[in-house]
Amino acid sequence: MSTSALTAQDLEFLRRPLHGFLSVAEGPVPPQPRPVWFEATAEGTIQLFTGPETLKVRRLRQDPRASIVVAAPVGETERWVSVAGRTTVESDGAHDLCSRLAARYWDLADPARATALAGMLAEDQVRLVIHPQTVSRFTH
Repeated sequence: MSTSALTAQDLEFLRRPLHGFLSVAEGPVPPQPRPVWFEATAEGTIQLFTGPETLKVRRLRQDPRASIVVAAPVGETERWVSVAGRTTVESDGAHDLCSRLAARYWDLADPARATALAGMLAEDQVRLVIHPQTVSRFTH
């Protein structure tokens, strides 16, 4: 089933600490999905953070199309959500997003994880925002 917006059930699923697989467009070159941390917002967008000079940012500046696929882990009923749309590169909010996502995906009481987060926060980051144009889903 495809729509142009995330449903309440999609948002509930996407708020779990699952990895998403991000693909960005690059003309005739096949997409190269990468696992990413992400956040589904109340406004129905998907956001993530990355370095401002990464290959994905360079590609998005040339062609703003991207998609992310998130699937339930093994052992659960098969389910996935795919979001595709125009992506903006935002200069604000990346460090706050990084902190929220680190707390969602990691146990920050672990000194190694806390140190890793501090290192991430010391680097320049941008926030990528996918504005859904097509949302597909499957639940078995």
